[in-house]
Amino acid sequence: MGENAPTAADSRGSSATGSTSGSAAASADSGSGSGSGSGSGSTLAGKIDALFQVIRRPTREPYSHEEVARACREATGESFSATYLWQLRTGRRDNPTKRHLEALAQFFDVPVGYFFDDEQGAAITKELELLGALRDAGVRSMALRAVNLSPEDAATISDMIDVLARRERGSPSREL
Repeated sequence: MGENAPTAADSRGSSATGSTSGSAAASADSGSGSGSGSGSGSTLAGKIDALFQVIRRPTREPYSHEEVARACREATGESFSATYLWQLRTGRRDNPTKRHLEALAQFFDVPVGYFFDDEQGAAITKELELLGALRDAGVRSMALRAVNLSPEDAATISDMIDVLARRERGSPSREL
């Protein structure tokens, strides 16, 4: 990697498996050239895109395809180009080697099972969605303020959020 590029051992701000230091919950901007990676965490492209969308540098900037590909080349010793990574991320290619997926998992600090195990992948995708939501300053502010509420008041706020979410989806809402 270049002199300013992060290493696999540096803090990427968040592991989708628990620790958060800020960058994963950093910015709501889209990832670098994300293309059409399905937006879904259920496809390989969707899973890779979700990693780019949520896991960021401590400066809140997204990682570039070149930067991630370089780290993967160094981790595997195999060819891994920025174009190939972009193709994986956008669904234009969908059959990477296990070593490539292991290198991506190492770079983004997620278990490799994220790519191979549907159950583990779904759990990590939910964690990534939460981290993505926490990038929003308003959501983060509400969450921090709710920490000091009694369990009863927190349940009331939760019920209110459910009602508002149903209203947003156009579902009939029940009264509180």
